[in-house]
This record gives sequence, structure tokens and C-alpha cells, in this order.
Amino acid sequence: MQAFAADAARAIPLCETIEPERLTSPLVFSSPHSGRRYSTEFLAASALDLHSLRSSEDVAVDDLFSAATLHGAPLLRANFPRAFLDVNREPYELDSKLFADPLPDYANVRSLRVASGLGTVARVVSEGRPIYRERIPLAEGLARIESCYKPYHAMLEGLLERAVERFGIVYLVDCHSMPSRMPTGDSRRPYEPVNADFVIGDRHGSSCEPDFSHRVHSQLVTMGYRVARNKPYAGGYITASYAARSRKRHALQIEINRALYLDEATLQPLPRYEKVKADLSRLIADLAAHFPAAGAHWRAAAE
Repeated sequence: MQAFAADAARAIPLCETIEPERLTSPLVFSSPHSGRRYSTEFLAASALDLHSLRSSEDVAVDDLFSAATLHGAPLLRANFPRAFLDVNREPYELDSKLFADPLPDYANVRSLRVASGLGTVARVVSEGRPIYRERIPLAEGLARIESCYKPYHAMLEGLLERAVERFGIVYLVDCHSMPSRMPTGDSRRPYEPVNADFVIGDRHGSSCEPDFSHRVHSQLVTMGYRVARNKPYAGGYITASYAARSRKRHALQIEINRALYLDEATLQPLPRYEKVKADLSRLIADLAAHFPAAGAHWRAAAE
């Protein structure tokens, strides 16, 4: 088993689509937070060491879902880290506490995510630790949005459109990991465990065809996992923005408890990692086998 290392130097694209040999499924997988390319410029600007910055990373989630391409579906992943830019936000959720310049009028400065320091360009990592030594230029934040955010979303939109054109329907699976403990806001009991191995988010039924959510849920339960629905994660910006059931676009978020596969202190794989990856491969295979027929049926009905 290989260690999970950051990638600080190797030249790789900022985001990329891993394509199947043959496109046979209406599934599209997205891993927006597993990026591990930490540029020397970003590291130099940060008050934190690399290990601390990685606490925001969905470590190895792109690898856990890599079987997507073996079952006829693409996998889109960001290679830049979440601490650098978060594509699971509105494009301009900007934090006035982070930038040295006044923010443009179109910036959303009042969202709860901005208030917690976790806007499009994050001000903090886990446990509220500030990323930067000092405020950064607004031009730097806007440049990240142009070079990272917009290409990622353009690629995602293209994959969804292609699936709808080919199959008459698309199922977006947005892949994430979650810490095993959640802050409570109570100083007497600052954290409590997340009592689930997986959390499935479908915006309380609004973003996804119920059969798809139920299928994912039941398959994971059959494998022996504890599965929660929509709590504490109902689906973020990507799930909400790309779901359009009237246009045959369905979106589901999957959160994996990091303690299942990862030592959260060292960010290194646990012995169970390969089993979790194999189980997710089985899940993807089941979905790919089950839902193309439904997609073909719905497409025929619409014509």
C-alpha cells in the first residue's frame, strides 16, 4: 500500500477528466477536494506547514472512486488543493477578512461559509487555523477563480451535457470525505463523533431521483456500512447547482468517514483502505449495470 503524499512539484494539469476506454454509462463522478498539488508559491505564502494545509484535503478520494472509468464513466478531479481554492462554492463567495483590497459589489460576502472562513478562497483550514500570514491581494483570489474554478466547472458542465446527449439522462456523483468528529460549539464537549460511515446527500430528495439515492444507500448498507441521509451533509454547491430533474440531471453527494480508511493524524492509509476501495468499486459496478437501462427508457419516453 502506498503512502498518501502531497504533490508539490510535478507538472500536472490544474484539473483533469479521467475518461473510460468507452463511454457506456450516464454516471459522472466528481472529486473536487482531493487535489494535492501544493505550489511552492502557495506554501511560501502560508503560515501553516504542508501537513496542516492538507487537513482540508479529501485525501485519496479520487483514488477510492477510480473504478468509475472501468465501468464506462468519467471521473473529474481537481489537482489543486481545497485550501487553495474551493470549487464547491459559488464562484465569488469572498471573505473581506482575507483580502487586502475592497471586494467587488458582486461578491457574496454574507454566506455562512464565508462567515466560517471557508469561502471560495478559504481563510482557514480545519479547527479555524488561519492559512495566511497576512491578507492577500484581491487580484490573487480572482486569478485563482479564473485559472481553477472556471475551468473545473466548464469541464463538469461539458461532461453532464455529453451524458444527457448520449443517454438522455445523467447521474452526477460528487465525492467527498468527512472528518470523523464534528465541532459542537459547546466548550464542555467541543466535538462529537459522526455516527455514520457514509453520508448520502440529495438535498432532502430534491436533487436526485429517489431510486438512485435508495440504490446507493441500500448497496452500502448491504456491504455492512452505517449510512446516514442528508445529515450532517445534504449536498453542497455542486449538488445543488447541477441538479435539474426536469432536464434529466440528477446529483448526489457521497461523504466517506475518513476514519474508515485514513489515519487522520498522519494522513496515511489504514489497512482497511483496500477493502473500502473494493467496496466502492462494487457499488460503482452495480450502479453502472442498473441505471443505463433506466436512462435509455427515459430517453425513449422523451422523444
